[in-house]
Amino acid sequence: MRLTQQQADQYHEQGFLLLDSLLAPQEVETLRAAFERDARVPGPQVVTEDGGTEVRAVYSSHQRQPEYAGLIRDPRLLEPVRQLLTEDVYVYQFKINAKPAFGGDKWAWHQDYLAWRLADGLPAPRQVNIGVFLDDVNEFNGPVIFLPGSHRHGLVHDGRSAAARSEQHLDPDDISLSPRQLAEHVDRHGMTSPKGPAGSVVLFSPEIVHGSSPNMSPYARRLLIVTYNDTANLPRPTGEPRPDHVVCRDTEPLRPLAAPFSRTLSGVSA
Repeated sequence: MRLTQQQADQYHEQGFLLLDSLLAPQEVETLRAAFERDARVPGPQVVTEDGGTEVRAVYSSHQRQPEYAGLIRDPRLLEPVRQLLTEDVYVYQFKINAKPAFGGDKWAWHQDYLAWRLADGLPAPRQVNIGVFLDDVNEFNGPVIFLPGSHRHGLVHDGRSAAARSEQHLDPDDISLSPRQLAEHVDRHGMTSPKGPAGSVVLFSPEIVHGSSPNMSPYARRLLIVTYNDTANLPRPTGEPRPDHVVCRDTEPLRPLAAPFSRTLSGVSA
């Protein structure tokens, strides 16, 4: 449940680390079922695709579904985060990006930390993202593409577009790299796309440049992303804080469960 030194070094060098098939197939089925339930809960936490009813993203599922309340404390996720960051972390943001088959839209090239600094006044990039594959991820269904090593050079730019794509969250289109910036960074760093079976997990830096293409395939690509933040690095918004379903208010340090979430569900509350 701890990373090897080689794995930790790879994360720091490349900005991401893939852990193949970390969760068992039955656990993935449990998480999928929880997503299907949660996507039907009405409220502002559900973001739909432009001009349609297909779900684009669901936020804060760990506040409503016990499976996810357990997952964020699962030692297979939480221990590597504490190893890479600090022992005192909490969930800053929880979302499931749901790229439906035949039409899940792209996510523009961006760096996560820029969004959080602009929208929430987050002081420093003291976060680790954990991406859980809820479906098999292949070259056809819009996998996330990383520019390895791009996290080591800070933010590419500080700007935000004047027009917001979504009123519910800060969409990557609002902070996307320009074509020139992307071309320069691809020349320097190249591109890679972690793929693997459902249950695989990718850890990635809040400053790594990444994006994804539309899903034109018949295969859904649901990606669960938990962002853990250092409890000494709390947001400092200059205006009205964003809603709790986007930026979590519970900053109590998390402690790992004694066993995987699937074995402790009966004792976990949402």
